[in-house]
Amino acid sequence: MTAVSTRKPDPGARLAPVSAGRKIKDRAVQALVYLAFALALIPLLSVLWTVVVNGAERLDPTFFQFSMNAVSGSDAGGGAYHAIIGTLEQVLITSLIAVPIAVLTAVYLVEYAGNGRLGKVISFTVDVMTGIPSIVAGLFVLALWLLTFGFDFSGLAGSLALTILMIPTVVRATEEMLKLVPNDLREASYALGVPRWRTICFVILPTAMTGIVTGVMLAVARVMGETAPLLLTIFFTKAINNDPFDGAQASLPTFIWEQAADPSQNSIDRAWTGALVLIGIIMLLNLVARLVARRKAPAGR
Repeated sequence: MTAVSTRKPDPGARLAPVSAGRKIKDRAVQALVYLAFALALIPLLSVLWTVVVNGAERLDPTFFQFSMNAVSGSDAGGGAYHAIIGTLEQVLITSLIAVPIAVLTAVYLVEYAGNGRLGKVISFTVDVMTGIPSIVAGLFVLALWLLTFGFDFSGLAGSLALTILMIPTVVRATEEMLKLVPNDLREASYALGVPRWRTICFVILPTAMTGIVTGVMLAVARVMGETAPLLLTIFFTKAINNDPFDGAQASLPTFIWEQAADPSQNSIDRAWTGALVLIGIIMLLNLVARLVARRKAPAGR
């Protein structure tokens, strides 16, 4: 019989030195990664700097306190209060509709569907929805909700169009986060006799919550800047409309589009400031969502 060595490796033994060629390759690849990151930051910082410099011209209390009612494009003054209210209400309604549907869809695909036919059909449908142009979503809501059912232009109609765009993004992000949850957590929960639905609600979803929130905020950032579907569903108004279920309602994307179409300098200044406010709202929502997700995340994550 062959003797089996019981000698343990010496923890103090030195590893073989790394060759100079491998060090050079490692440094070269590292430099290329940093260079690619810097190149990607250039257009982002350039756009952000341009928006900040031009948008600061009209960033005053008047812009947040007044609407464009009775203010022509070439006049000074006026603000985007009506558009800010409209955007917040429309995105809130969109999130309330899209997020539960998308999260439940992702849970079904990961936890229940397996290799079943229904799961494949749903997954294919989500892939198709991901590639739908935004204006097609607006046309769909225009044809179905406004022309077929006879409803009027409203913030709700715009939210329905944005929901079509938001659902596939949240589904895919949530699906990937749920797949990253270790199976050991599921098996440990099942071994304790915990039902599947409780395991999903109290183990799997909290574990993946940070990633899910990130996916939701990416979807919110996308739909908050959409203009084409809103042009077809909420129409235009310069007055304040706090009711998203009745009548035309403004939004920041349509406000920016309307002001940028006017060649007067006052309108151009309002358009830049509207873009700056839109970026600021998106950044603020991302910050709040990350803080909430961090507080709700399980300990140790």
